[in-house]
Amino acid sequence: MDTHTATVTTGFDLHTGEDQQMIGQMARDFAERHIRPHVMDWDEAQTFPVELFKQLGDLGLMGVLVPEEYGGSGMGYQEYVTAIVEIAKVCGSIGLSVAAHNSLCTGHILAFANEEQKHGWLPKLATAEWIGAWGLTEANTGSDALGMNTTAVLDGDEYVVNGSKNWITHGKSSNIAVVMVRTGAKGDSHGISALVIEKGTPGFTHGKKENKLGMRASETTELIFDNCRVPKQNLLGIEGEGFKQAMKVLDGGRISIAALSLGIAKGAFEAAVKYAKERKQFGQPISNFQGISFKLADMATEIEASELLIRQAADLKNRHLPVTKQSAMAKYFASEVAVKCANEAVQIFGGYGYTKDFPVEKFYRDAKLCTIGEGTSEIQKIVISREVLR
Repeated sequence: MDTHTATVTTGFDLHTGEDQQMIGQMARDFAERHIRPHVMDWDEAQTFPVELFKQLGDLGLMGVLVPEEYGGSGMGYQEYVTAIVEIAKVCGSIGLSVAAHNSLCTGHILAFANEEQKHGWLPKLATAEWIGAWGLTEANTGSDALGMNTTAVLDGDEYVVNGSKNWITHGKSSNIAVVMVRTGAKGDSHGISALVIEKGTPGFTHGKKENKLGMRASETTELIFDNCRVPKQNLLGIEGEGFKQAMKVLDGGRISIAALSLGIAKGAFEAAVKYAKERKQFGQPISNFQGISFKLADMATEIEASELLIRQAADLKNRHLPVTKQSAMAKYFASEVAVKCANEAVQIFGGYGYTKDFPVEKFYRDAKLCTIGEGTSEIQKIVISREVLR
């Protein structure tokens, strides 16, 4: 199939532009030089390497989607996907944190803040002078976001916020957080608003750091609000729009997690191919055996299918077209493929795959988060089926 036919068939351009190639090479080089040597040390110690993200900020990778007027790189979703994939091929934890910073906190402000707010917050986020967090989930709500208990009551020119958020990426080390709060009736989609809360605001603290199976170098903590007074001007958009904003942010966030999944799948696959060619049994490389080669064939096919779904969603996002169904499909499929590829990679490595001396056990641990974060696979099926049945 030639490129023209592929473009017509898929409805989007498969051509890789210069910006995409450049950012891919830059992310790849950075990951090899500054991330790979430390992957297991950070994983074992659960170290969130803040200074690394400052370096990524210097390269423009913490503000890929932010226009240049606000201090960002001014690129699109194809370049962003490429950057996440290249980083996640080396370390899922770092890829996750780059994705969460770009698409959630920064992405929410970019999409819904007024000009004064954008000029105040985006330059610091785009350069990673500030690390961003985003708070929607609570301990007892999970996927049921409308049941949130964190409240914000207007008192003069300030909102008084009380409650907590759970599973927050960068909850401890962040300088700023976009937090969804209940300003109206519980269960009402128009009763939720989005507030930007800066670190150091009295009554705003973090709770315990979670001890996780995987993604251990990406910090996850609680956010706690105890009579936290937030200026009214920190409201994003208008009161009651927070839930609708969050759902739109998650459309983009699902492309991020899909890209993260793709990077993990590719990392596991590339390690498995290399090992299968080198490892000899019965006098020949194990890649010669059909049982192994068929596993690699399945992995390669599903990885390419994932990438096509992700690139289609990124193209729609770039063109400001509806992306809810495509981003959910991309996230659902790619995350399940990441788990499958990591599992098969461990199998191909055999006993060595079960040890921390080889990379695939970490891909195996990291991959599972992709089927849970920013909407479980089950939630993605609900989203997809709703869109299909409209």
